[in-house]
Amino acid sequence: MATVPGTRDGGEIAVAFSRVLRGAGVDVPTSSTIAFSKALAATGLGDRDTTYWVGRATLVRRHEDHELYDSAFRVFWDHASATVEQKPDEEPLHVTLAVDDDDADSSLGQVETSDDPVIELRFSTTEVLRQKDFADYTPDELIKAQQLMSHLRLVGSPRRSLRLTAADRRTARPDLRRTVRAAMRAGGEPIRRHYHRPGIRNRRLVLLLDVSGSMEPYARALIRFVHAAVAGRQKVEAFAMGTRLTRLTRELSSRDPDEALERAAARVLDYGGGTRLGDGLKVFNDQWGQRGMARGAIVVVLSDGWDRGDPDVLAEQMQRLQRAARKVVWVNPLKVTPGYAPLARGMAAALPYVDAFVEGHSIDAIEELAQIISQP
Repeated sequence: MATVPGTRDGGEIAVAFSRVLRGAGVDVPTSSTIAFSKALAATGLGDRDTTYWVGRATLVRRHEDHELYDSAFRVFWDHASATVEQKPDEEPLHVTLAVDDDDADSSLGQVETSDDPVIELRFSTTEVLRQKDFADYTPDELIKAQQLMSHLRLVGSPRRSLRLTAADRRTARPDLRRTVRAAMRAGGEPIRRHYHRPGIRNRRLVLLLDVSGSMEPYARALIRFVHAAVAGRQKVEAFAMGTRLTRLTRELSSRDPDEALERAAARVLDYGGGTRLGDGLKVFNDQWGQRGMARGAIVVVLSDGWDRGDPDVLAEQMQRLQRAARKVVWVNPLKVTPGYAPLARGMAAALPYVDAFVEGHSIDAIEELAQIISQP
């Protein structure tokens, strides 16, 4: 059976209770579950009546589902089997909750036995983990997140290449060179005509991760995202930014995450210290960006925007970066905070030169980032 709701995270409770409602026959879309989770974050789980009405307001859309909701609420919050009201000619239906922590078929607790029909409901902790804030992750959850991130397809958006590739007649231009060569092999007769068109390549992806003290709760998870991108063997470059700029592409290229993170940690000497985003971007622009690494690339800055340096320097370097790059994306884990506004000096200075300003606090947010990266 589920543990006491107050001992679990609000987002986890929202997912679990939504599963109970669906099993009882209530149509609960994902948007309603998200709304319930946000409402629980605002009201807390201390008062049963408040939780009841918050759930009823966000999860139930039809009047005829109110009785099912009441029964499901008792099942979940009282931790006992309860009969869900059915039509008079139907058998009573008992609903119990089982929690599946490792996506296996077995649950953490024993489901109560009964002679009546029973619906055994499970929710996967993986689903909860996808919405959980990186700052609240345990070490074991970080390992699980690494596995989830390794399945992301992290590639830059497609672009036309200068190299030509063979194509059929309907979509291409005549390839005179190949046509003549084929004719030479056929005694001078152009038996077959060949065609070509520009090829398609993925744009380079450049990741700049802030590893300062203010980013520490998120950097420990985001460095795993950066590793997944680099280890994917695409055109990806990775840098760490603190009081200095450190290139990590080689260190993170190993497919073994433990080895890659260990090598990266040894390489980054200013982890958890201060941050000078403007100075770090200047080094990147001078040594790599203007020389071609950022030209036509998608550059992603992962930072909360807290900066000890001169904001004018940061604004100048962001402008240089925007001129060279195809797209500049800023990922700020604090953006999800209710009432957030980019008031930090660094964030305010950089924002005018950002093409996309997105969240980066959870795996779901990282998946949204992957979609933005791959967009033309």
